[in-house]
Amino acid sequence: MTTRAAACSWLAATALSALAAWPVAAQQPPIKVGFMTVRSGALAAGGKQMEQGMEYCLAERGGMMGGRKVELITVDTAGQPATTKTRAQELVERERVNAIIGPLAAFEALAIDDYIRQVGVPVISPSAAAEDLTQRKVNPWFVRAVGTSAQANHALGEYAAKDLKLKRVATIGDDFAFGHEATAGFQRAFEDNGGQVVQKLWPPLNVADYGSYISQIRTDVDAVYAAFAGGNGLRFLQQYAEYGAPVKVIAQMTTVDEGILKSMGKEAVGVISSGWYTATQDVPGNKEFAAGIRAKYGADPGYYTAGAYEACAFLDAAVKAIDGKVEDKQALMKALRAVKLEKGPFGEVTLDEYGNPIMTVTIRKTEEKDGRLQNVVIKTYPKVTQFWTYDPKAFLADPVYSRDYPPAKNLGK
Repeated sequence: MTTRAAACSWLAATALSALAAWPVAAQQPPIKVGFMTVRSGALAAGGKQMEQGMEYCLAERGGMMGGRKVELITVDTAGQPATTKTRAQELVERERVNAIIGPLAAFEALAIDDYIRQVGVPVISPSAAAEDLTQRKVNPWFVRAVGTSAQANHALGEYAAKDLKLKRVATIGDDFAFGHEATAGFQRAFEDNGGQVVQKLWPPLNVADYGSYISQIRTDVDAVYAAFAGGNGLRFLQQYAEYGAPVKVIAQMTTVDEGILKSMGKEAVGVISSGWYTATQDVPGNKEFAAGIRAKYGADPGYYTAGAYEACAFLDAAVKAIDGKVEDKQALMKALRAVKLEKGPFGEVTLDEYGNPIMTVTIRKTEEKDGRLQNVVIKTYPKVTQFWTYDPKAFLADPVYSRDYPPAKNLGK
């Protein structure tokens, strides 16, 4: 064989060897993931945090899941139910996504529920906590990476009555599904433990001034329970302080979420809240996650950051379980419902039979520490389910939590 022939033979063999060893990911199309966020309106602050959580999760994995590249297709729902449905249709019918992470709000998830059932595309909720999607009207194509609206508020209701010894409480919250359900969970557990909710106020989600509502809050109560999302918690607490903060504040988690806590001042100090995420909680994997987010974005991660990261981690675990074969939607959905995470922002997480996480819930107190406001854990409730301590069968026989359920029998007392 001539030198030239030998060289050609060697080059051909090398090329064939290289092709044989070419990564499988290069031979397969990318996994198309639709990501529904909010970039305008009252919920935009949460939407920005969600985007950071997704970005961080994908960067941590080198933009890959199950040996395949991920193509993230981000859409803005504007926090509007009709727009959310349109964006979902675009993701499914035009972009042909393999899965959707989102949307942000409970009412947005409810708006696309029927459509998702119809088309059969896996959806992982990073924050939308609409109760019934994992309760009486289980959507077989939906799993939650976070708790329900009420899940952490049951714990706060019990804590307020048993530990804080509160007897009479007023509530104020955003007048949409998340605010209704969170407040209902608090009210039920609080009253089941001997307390009374004697006043309920419902400002519109996009209200600019809380003054007319704050002036109505009764001053003969032991505390006011606040349930706000996005930047509304910031505006409420600032204006409440301007009115002299007549009674102490206890709160649903997003009212003093880390994402807005960085913009707050003394008005937030002393607020007691409950939730399944705070940057200070001591669960496997959170220390590393919180440090990484602080290093990249210059602030503590919040509920929405952690929720989007966790949803991304759910999808990654499911894709690996089916060897990257996401075109089999049934297999992907089955794998999502079987996800078990040993570490991360929420620590150990497993799903119940309805597709909802069983997770640690903490009671936190907002304090000024290390030069910034932080939610410091003061009590922990491990392995909390969406049914709290109630019997699931009896729980599901009752109406879904709402503005009017459970009935507020102590109003005006």
